[in-house]
Formats: sequence, C-alpha cells, structure tokens
Amino acid sequence: MKKPLVAPSILAANFANLEREVKMLNASEADWIHVDIMDGVFVSNISFGLPVVEAINKHSTKPLDVHLMIVQPEKYVEAFFKAGAELISVHLEACPHLHRNIQQIKSFGIKAGVAINPHTPASALSEIIADIDLVCVMSVNPGFGGQKFIENTYSKVKEIKQLIIDKKSNALIEIDGGVNQQNASALLQAGADVLVAGNFVFSSGNPHETIQRLKATQ
Repeated sequence: MKKPLVAPSILAANFANLEREVKMLNASEADWIHVDIMDGVFVSNISFGLPVVEAINKHSTKPLDVHLMIVQPEKYVEAFFKAGAELISVHLEACPHLHRNIQQIKSFGIKAGVAINPHTPASALSEIIADIDLVCVMSVNPGFGGQKFIENTYSKVKEIKQLIIDKKSNALIEIDGGVNQQNASALLQAGADVLVAGNFVFSSGNPHETIQRLKATQ
C-alpha cells in the first residue's frame, strides 16, 4: 500500500504564531496544507478569508488545499487562486451547477475537488467523478474542528473507490474530520488517499512526529 498524503488543517493552528506554524509544516513530512474557508452561511461558523490565505501562502512551501465551505463559491474561486490555492474543493450541496464550478476552477490551471457532507450518498458523485481530481469526504458535519469521527465513513469510502474504478476516474479520496492514528489504517484500507488532520496534529506534543506516524500508516 502506498503512503497516504497528509494534509494538516491550518484551522487548528495557533493563529497568534501563524508564520511559525506554517514553517513547522514546511519542515515536516506533510504533503499539503488544508485550508478550511467557512462563511457562516453554508456552515454555521466563520473561519478566515483571503488575507489569511495570502499570509499562509507567503510562508508555505507546501501546496495549499483550499476547501470552500461557502455558498456561491464561483464568486471567489479566482480570488482564492490568486491568493495561492493549488487545489480548490467546492461542496456538492452548495453548487446547483457543479460541472460549471469545476470547469471554472480548472480554467485557472489548478486541481478541482468536490466535497460531500456525511448525509450525501456516494452515488451523488456519479456524474462528476470523472471530471475531478479529488473527492473530499466529510467524516464529521462541517463547520467545527474536534468533532467525533462518523463510523459510516468507511463504507462510503469503499463505495466512492468503486465508483472511481467504474468511471475510470483519477480522483483521489480525501478524508476530512476526526482523523487520527486509530482510524487512519482502516480509512486507507477502504480506499482513502489523503488524510486531513487538524487537532490531532496541532494539539499533539510533537506535531512533526504525529505527521510522520500518519505518513507511515499501512
């Protein structure tokens, strides 16, 4: 089994020392930096906006994996691209014209992903899976960090993996929410490729070692 990609969620970082936190990730085995954008409308929380993403990008040597938990993402895709995003994911539930959203993201020469909430079935991806680079599977309800992992995620990941095979898609499967050392192996065995980890990394005594352990998961 190939090593997973690890994408620590900067939402869990110490924002009073953001430059230090980003440089810590630069020096780690992390592959991407996961950036959660929340608007207080699609989800009931507000995280941060473009100036913070620009600041993260200024110091980061890792690709920024930007997860838009917002309504009408098409209004902001270009701005987040200019702020440094190398991959942008939009929520299926927020996009009535999803193919158009994906085409817009790809028009900037970056990777495009689709995120799905826990209640959204894997089958909802059937008509878009061949056109995207990433499926971001929410394994908690979006909006807040530190939530308990939803156990049904394993079976959903297996379904999505089969859909990727059936549709001859190259999409990676990313897991976002409640990822830790206890569930990482089972997620990879189910078909996951990318592990997002926020509190698990930044609240640990040694974030470098925690990221290293996730990378070594079989």
